Amino acid sequence: MLDVNAIDTYYGLSHILFGVTLSVRAGEVVGLLGRNGAGKSTTMKSIMGIVPPRKGTITFKGTGIAGRKPFMLFRQGIGYVPDDRRVFADLCVDDNLEIVHRRSSEWDKERVYGLFPSLKEIRSRRAGHLSGGEQQMLTIARALMGSPELLLLDEPTEGLAPLIVRDLEEQIVRLREAGISILLSEQNVRSALKMITRAYVIDNGRIRFEGTVQELEANEEVKRKYLMI
Repeated sequence: MLDVNAIDTYYGLSHILFGVTLSVRAGEVVGLLGRNGAGKSTTMKSIMGIVPPRKGTITFKGTGIAGRKPFMLFRQGIGYVPDDRRVFADLCVDDNLEIVHRRSSEWDKERVYGLFPSLKEIRSRRAGHLSGGEQQMLTIARALMGSPELLLLDEPTEGLAPLIVRDLEEQIVRLREAGISILLSEQNVRSALKMITRAYVIDNGRIRFEGTVQELEANEEVKRKYLMI
């Protein structure tokens, strides 16, 4: 589904990612785990074409996509949920979904509201008046309106109350069951381990570990050195 091979990414003259390599197979939820500032968001932005890598390759379903514009990747089937949410604050929930809806898509508002029933109850409320958890649900719902085959979730639980986090974990598992492949960036490792099947650990822009959840849970050195758990 997704193959990222040895990418190097810069912000201006600052070298941020060093040879990052990872993959997501069809139907997987893969975790990209690490501390704040480790390079998780930059990896997501590199994949999505927001900060294109200067070296390396990125392929989606066998086609090279490195450097393509985000709107093109959205049309190809990649959904992106940024860590800062970026809802259209002056538009209501319903309009936030409608503005990105692809008419031929498998996901429509009613299907999205089935996944997030609490959003349906506030569909006429302006997005800028929503709580953090409601905005996060809306951002994921908006990404689904493009019927993605791959969903990039950048720090989806950040700043959310524990009860909202539990609800979000359940919804992400339901997305996996619906056949959507997911790359999940998280520093909340305990939450991530409930949703993912494989993990990459990143630190200072380099992948430090790759393996199954069971292998990560058994690796005390990696957890202590890079994840603080």
